[in-house]
Amino acid sequence: MRTAIVTDSNSGIFEVEAQQLGVYVLPMPVMIEGREYFEGMDLFHNDFYQSLLAHKQVSTSQPAPGHVVALWDRILSDGYDELVYIPMSSGLSNSCQTAQMLAEDYGGKVRVADNHRISITQRSSVLDALTLARAGYTAAEIQTRLEQAAYDSIIYVGVETLEFLKRGGRLTAAGAAMGTVLHIKPLLTIQGEKLDAYAKVRGTKNCKKREIEAMQKSADEFHRKGQLIRIGVAGSFLHEEEDREWLEMVKAAFPGEEVYYDRLTFSIGCHVGPGAFGMGISVKL
Repeated sequence: MRTAIVTDSNSGIFEVEAQQLGVYVLPMPVMIEGREYFEGMDLFHNDFYQSLLAHKQVSTSQPAPGHVVALWDRILSDGYDELVYIPMSSGLSNSCQTAQMLAEDYGGKVRVADNHRISITQRSSVLDALTLARAGYTAAEIQTRLEQAAYDSIIYVGVETLEFLKRGGRLTAAGAAMGTVLHIKPLLTIQGEKLDAYAKVRGTKNCKKREIEAMQKSADEFHRKGQLIRIGVAGSFLHEEEDREWLEMVKAAFPGEEVYYDRLTFSIGCHVGPGAFGMGISVKL
């Protein structure tokens, strides 16, 4: 039984890396000024964030059903017997529910795993699924394992500017203005399908330290249960030296742990804007 692993670009995995890993990826659409682009194909990191800074009309969207089934059909025609599709969390987009409905026409050959993750924790799910598939697990078994472990992960995100939270309706104009004057940086958390406020910290440097402290606490809780973890680091920085600086800061705080870095995907980036810095922990299956 050959089982393929499929995800979308919300995972931070794009075509070149997908080929290296042995998985398939569906690029997510983005609308800018009424024109459709695809993340990682004809729209890349800096162009996306420059569009936000230029106050263009930017929004993310779910993939067209035709694009989803075309990819599935190609995979099954390539010699795979079945596949597991790992989209972004159903609590953050309707794309998961759409995929689940489309899968009903495949007689069990397509399994849609809704394990309530996005970005760096979604990537971890893909790596787990790939390991299970190589160990001989069926698509149904992989789906079950992923969904059982759905909440064994957490993400924290700090923002450089409050402007984009205000644009998205997650912050009032008065709150954004006051936060800017006082240099207040909100630290947000995503666990499962909710984007919530975790803390308010004055200054970017202090916000990064608070984020690391929160992650160290989460890591300790997982370790006390005897669980192995992956630590993902993400950012929407416009300069590569800022990416490196944030990654090295996290590595120094977690010696001996597996730490990887991704550019923050557009589905989160459109809400937090450029300069955001995130971390995620996922338990390894």
